[in-house]
Amino acid sequence: EMVQFHQSYSYEDFIQGYRPVSEGHFDRKDGVFLRFCDQARKMPEKDFFFVIDEINRGNLSKIFGELMMLIEADKRGDEHEVQLTYSKPGEHFSIPSNVHIIGTMNTADRSLAMVDYALRRRFAFFEMPPRFGSRFREQMKADGCPSQTIDRIVSRLTSLNEVISSDVNLGKGFQVGHSYFIDTPKGNLWKSGDKDAVFKSIIAHEVAPLLEEYWFDNADLAKE
Repeated sequence: EMVQFHQSYSYEDFIQGYRPVSEGHFDRKDGVFLRFCDQARKMPEKDFFFVIDEINRGNLSKIFGELMMLIEADKRGDEHEVQLTYSKPGEHFSIPSNVHIIGTMNTADRSLAMVDYALRRRFAFFEMPPRFGSRFREQMKADGCPSQTIDRIVSRLTSLNEVISSDVNLGKGFQVGHSYFIDTPKGNLWKSGDKDAVFKSIIAHEVAPLLEEYWFDNADLAKE
């Protein structure tokens, strides 16, 4: 299962809460994560992965609530069940041990500061920097991009990312990623037309505005 956090995302969306229904009253509804855990509990022999995109964009303490304790690796299973905010008397909830939570975030995003230390201690962190290696080249060739253009992209972006990484006001978290150049599954970005024009269009309309934002106080550097 996959969800995306945002500033309006709430505990009631994620765990449980009361929602209006067409009959004119409120019913208690289970949130997406609680329903996911119920599914996982029925199939303990399988691993279940819950992906939270843009995890740092939500009010995490508010969204997770009591789950701040339950998501810890040693607090899984029925022996650690707790009552939720909207639980009925005698009703308890726990996270099965076969549920794995994956959160993704862009480290260049200023809202990264909202990921407090309490939540950080409950996750292992893996950095995934832009990659312009063999897999990128293979994918670009499959998309119809010629080797000469691929070499040009790799050379230019590698040099650009070195400048970004060395900038004290930016750093490696602001590097330009490879996804700007990867075609969509049903697209024909590189399979038709002038390849040089395609490259220049991506730079002019996608990469250049990003660099102008990075160096808004140094137009000459952005242009260079």
